[in-house]
Amino acid sequence: MRPTTTTELQEIVKTGSQLLPRGGGSKPALSVPGGTVVPIDMTGLSGLLEYEPGEYTFTAYAGTAVRDIQRELAKNGQYLPFDPLLAARGATLGGTIAANSSGSGRYRYGGVRDFILGVRFVDGYGRLIRGGGKVVKNAAGFDLPKFMVGSLGGFGILAEVSFKVFPAPPAYTTLRLALADVAAAMEAIFSLATRPLEMDALDIFTTNSDVDLLIRLGGLPDALPARAERLRQLLAAHSTAIETITDEADEAALWQAANDLAWSAAAPLLVKVPIAPKRVVELDTAVTPHTTHRRYTAGGNVAWLAAPDAAPLDAVLRKLGLAGLALRGTVVRPYLGQQPPSALLHRAAQALDPKGKFYRP
Repeated sequence: MRPTTTTELQEIVKTGSQLLPRGGGSKPALSVPGGTVVPIDMTGLSGLLEYEPGEYTFTAYAGTAVRDIQRELAKNGQYLPFDPLLAARGATLGGTIAANSSGSGRYRYGGVRDFILGVRFVDGYGRLIRGGGKVVKNAAGFDLPKFMVGSLGGFGILAEVSFKVFPAPPAYTTLRLALADVAAAMEAIFSLATRPLEMDALDIFTTNSDVDLLIRLGGLPDALPARAERLRQLLAAHSTAIETITDEADEAALWQAANDLAWSAAAPLLVKVPIAPKRVVELDTAVTPHTTHRRYTAGGNVAWLAAPDAAPLDAVLRKLGLAGLALRGTVVRPYLGQQPPSALLHRAAQALDPKGKFYRP
């Protein structure tokens, strides 16, 4: 089924069951269900509805491709600072919200929930519900726009979404440090934590033999060399192999590949794990035998694990008391590890989808 109007979407919900919205298919573990689950192709609800560059806001249909929005924003020197993931692979705005899909820019600016302003979605009754602006909460007391972030379409199908945007930095520079291991990379990150530095992104990328720390700076071109040099001096005690990437095309391609998760493409499975930075070394040690590549983004607040098989990772995450979400790979359910129970989610299901119209893995 592929609705092209919100009215069609409402009718599908009223008459259907076990419904799962699907956008561009960039996160197949979340959007290719089996059994009796019915996928709803949301790409028919696509297009920019309202864009006010002077107000730094836009509203679009949920099935709109992120890359189309990025192109439109770029015409006015604006962008989505949280670096939506998988834009080049067809990710949609609705899928980005539903999967809480933030990239490297989350380190400085925050994630999806910090930029979403409003939503219109169809609930389990087939009603078109609005949240955001002056209508921030519904009768059940939920902040609806933020509540839909990470919901995986389990409480309603997004129809329209509104975001705030920022002016894009005029230039970027990236520092790449070669380090002995993830522990050394985290030591370098912690050494910068108390410094008054403005870093747009702070990522660790590792295979089973190499570890790189990537630091991105954005701002005025004339100021970037001095800022980069200060960082080099601060980090000299941690690494003697520090590369500064200033070429515009090379620097942009580096982060484009990072946010399209291209580094993980060779592995069948990709899992996202929210984590406290102080536990990164513990996690990395435990998963190294079971993974091919690992990336720690947002200063170590999110782990990305590329692996051949889900079962060993599931066991490790359970042992560590961590929760994972598979974006790609063959899994019965996308959730791995230890998933904490949530009374809030139960309340939401009762308020928005008491008949179980939507598939919740």
